[in-house]
Amino acid sequence: MADTDLIDSLTARIGRLEALDEIRQLAAKYAVALDMRDLDALVNLFVDDVGVPGAQHGRPALRRWYDAELRQGLLGSAHGVLGHIIDIHDPDHASGLVYSRNDLETESVWVIELLAYLDSYQRRDGRWYFVRRTPLFWYESDITDPPLGPRKMRWPATTAHDGGFHDAFPSWRDFWAADPGRLDAPVPAPPAAGEWLSTLRRGDDVPRVNPTGRSDDDPRNR
Repeated sequence: MADTDLIDSLTARIGRLEALDEIRQLAAKYAVALDMRDLDALVNLFVDDVGVPGAQHGRPALRRWYDAELRQGLLGSAHGVLGHIIDIHDPDHASGLVYSRNDLETESVWVIELLAYLDSYQRRDGRWYFVRRTPLFWYESDITDPPLGPRKMRWPATTAHDGGFHDAFPSWRDFWAADPGRLDAPVPAPPAAGEWLSTLRRGDDVPRVNPTGRSDDDPRNR
């Protein structure tokens, strides 16, 4: 390998490592800013033209949305960042999946929650930002009442319903629809670097979800 090729290869590898670290920091910073209710720090983790529920755009609109949502019976929170998968697509674009196990304080009960954020990231002016975070909820429940069975989204004084935790992954449906024990197809080759998550999701579009995890008849919608 020529010296210039070696330098180019090392530069690309260093750039990828820096991108991975900065994107991981985004998820950690999001949890801290959210829990400490620093809305300026929170929305500055997103691109300046971020889309906001209600057909709005921009950080000021996102700040207003978070301000309203965080006052809906939520007294305190602690968001725990768990596994973080990141696919780097090119020097300025990436996608990821972040598990988040959270404790939420309400006036009546302590709620435990688990979800996964399906993320899109972009680098602008040398810095990485969230473009979009799509929350896929598995459960919300009183910590004294584990959410066994269906309809695991059980916020106090609301109708229990299902979250969309598995909706973005066809493998979940395929597993339960398959004939048990029939594994005749050959094991495919591992996906290329930067394609692990998209391979797992079979190239499906990002699902449309309620970003709050609430059901349509939740009184907090009014």
